[in-house]
Amino acid sequence: MKYLLLPLVFLAGIAIPIQVAANSKLRDAVQSPSLAILIAFIIGTLGLTGLTLAGVLGRGQLVGLGQVPWWGWTGGLLSGFAVLCSMVALKPLGAAPVISAMIVGQLVMAMLLDHFGWLDVERSPINIWKVAGAILLLVGAVVMQHK
Repeated sequence: MKYLLLPLVFLAGIAIPIQVAANSKLRDAVQSPSLAILIAFIIGTLGLTGLTLAGVLGRGQLVGLGQVPWWGWTGGLLSGFAVLCSMVALKPLGAAPVISAMIVGQLVMAMLLDHFGWLDVERSPINIWKVAGAILLLVGAVVMQHK
């Protein structure tokens, strides 16, 4: 199972620019980015409801909800923020710069989470190779904005 995770995440990465373009088209149709995201989240909720009821990844238990720290409740808002920003930026910037900028932001925050062990992430110190990789991705994101 462990060896299937990276290809699965790779496929999820492929899905993100498609999601941004699909949400942008939905926004054009309903003439509101927030309404488009709401519709997309409702569709996602229905899909996840089906998966949960089918028990494909386990049905889970709600009894542990009281033990979730405050920041554990922010995922939905952060997802909405990320989707909204990418949708609004798609037309003026293009898919490649938007996605590359998102990846750089994700990488920088991931390195900080790893380095400091924030949000119960296992600690993994920042090193020169991680910093160099982040800088190279940032340069790529900036270069992709030039037409």
